[in-house]
This record gives sequence, structure tokens and C-alpha cells, in this order.
Amino acid sequence: MRGVAGVRGDRRRANGRSGGLGRSRIRLGVLLVVAALLGAGALAWFTPVVSVRSVQIDGAATVSEQQIRELLAIPSGRSMLRIDTAAAERRVAGLPKVHTVRVQRVFPFTVRVTLVERVPVLFYDSRHGAHLLDAQSVEFAVEQAPIGVPKLITEHPHSADPVTRAAVSIVAAMPAALALQVDEVVARSISDVSLSLKDGRTVLWGGADDTERKSAVVLPLLTRPGTVFDVSSPNLVTVK
Repeated sequence: MRGVAGVRGDRRRANGRSGGLGRSRIRLGVLLVVAALLGAGALAWFTPVVSVRSVQIDGAATVSEQQIRELLAIPSGRSMLRIDTAAAERRVAGLPKVHTVRVQRVFPFTVRVTLVERVPVLFYDSRHGAHLLDAQSVEFAVEQAPIGVPKLITEHPHSADPVTRAAVSIVAAMPAALALQVDEVVARSISDVSLSLKDGRTVLWGGADDTERKSAVVLPLLTRPGTVFDVSSPNLVTVK
């Protein structure tokens, strides 16, 4: 008769064969899953299963959608996975009127482009036309100034000029209720900026310092009779 030790040995050998078979099946299953994923990836990459069928552009008001599409250079039918969104963003961001741009894949078939355009806060005239400046003093267009954008009067207007930049920062930070009243911004130096209002009154603003305090006092001050309102020293305002 076989002893207990022999029986136990048989069981261990049987369990070993069973365990090895189980591990082989797991490995085979993993290989099949990996192969399926690779196949699906190749299918999506090289075939039009998830291809571009539409390009959606949001936020384009003054920039031509046709120009954006040309810069995106995304042909219809190309696999979504083969779209280089970063490169497309760089190309569109090169447009002067574009402040920010984002290009996204929206599976299964759409590429979405979201633009934020530059908004003029001031313009200055030259023999070439009106130069538009945004809130960061970026000169992004030479064209007819939109209605309501104040004109900058200064000796050397330019996006890199410190006096121009001071005037831009003042207009960009002032309350909207005041900005709507401004017709011209006269900047003689970085510390001598005045606002000519549409009704003929003048606000002596001074420099770009204490903008928050000046903004807080100027609107109540404009309710008083007078033609010249000095907020260059916001703790000691005067009206003439």
C-alpha cells in the first residue's frame, strides 16, 4: 500500500499541473486583450473609424473662420488620433487678433476650437490708420477703431512706450461706467494722464498708481458741478 506521503505527493503534482494550466490561460487571456487593444488602436489610427467630420469654432467675431480653418490644416476624414492639437494651437495663436486659443478632440468626430480674441481698450492714429491696443498694450491691428474705444493722445505712441503702457493700464483698470464716458486719453508722461470725457469735462488722473482708490472716488465726484475733476491725489480731490 502507498503511504500517506505518496498520496500527498500525487496531490501536489496534480495541483501543480492545474496551477500551471491556470497561469497559462491567464497569460493567453492577457495576450489576447493586448492584441485586441493594439488592433483597435491601429484601426483608429490608420482608418476613418474615428475620423474628423466637423470642426467647431467658438469665439471668432473679428477673425475669419476660413482663415482659422486654413491654419488648423485639419483635413476631413483624418483620424482624430492623428490630430496634433498643440501644433494647431500654435498656428492659430500666431494671428495678431487672437489672445488665446484651445484645440480639443471631441470624440468621436469633432475638433473644437475655442478662441478668445483681443479687445481694444485704446487706439492711436497714424498715417496708416488707427492702431488698436489691448489691455496688455499689445498692438494687434491697424483698422477702423470700434465705436466707444477712446483715442490716445501722446507724443510717441507705441506698444513698448512707457507712457503708452501707463495710459493703457489706467483705462483697462478704470470702472466700466467711467470708460464709457471717455473720448480721449491725453498722456504727457507716466505720471500726467488726463481723461477728456465726451461731454467736454476733464478728469486729471495722474499716474497709474492708486488706480483702485481713484476709481472709487471719481464717479461720485463727477456728480458735482464743474469742468475739471482732479483725482491725481485721491485723498485730496478737487473740482473746478
